[in-house]
Amino acid sequence: QVQLLESGGGVVQAGDSLALSCSTSGSPSSQYTLGWLRQSPEKKREFLAAISSNSGTTWYVDSVKGRFTISRDNAKKTVYLQMNNLKPEDTAVYYCAAAHKINDRTGYDSPSQFNFWGQGTQVTVSS
Repeated sequence: QVQLLESGGGVVQAGDSLALSCSTSGSPSSQYTLGWLRQSPEKKREFLAAISSNSGTTWYVDSVKGRFTISRDNAKKTVYLQMNNLKPEDTAVYYCAAAHKINDRTGYDSPSQFNFWGQGTQVTVSS
């Protein structure tokens, strides 16, 4: 199975940008669709974005389209989340996750579709 480790979280101001990284180990990450999700104390864990194993397809939740960009580098075994124009409501713990590619046909919109998870990294956006 695959192991995931997030990095890049921190405290930023509203309107700032932040880039998260997630390094993978164990099973080759190229076997999985990789995604980013988040959870704040007030909300359930929320799907944000996913990217297919060959980077050919991406999926986003509507609330981050145009602000967040997911990408991956299979040679570096890493998936990234570029976050622009951050808002206080983006404050959350951000998780990297891996999914078996069986879900690619129907797309991704739920945490339940992901099989392996990282420990999370805190992102705090101050107003």
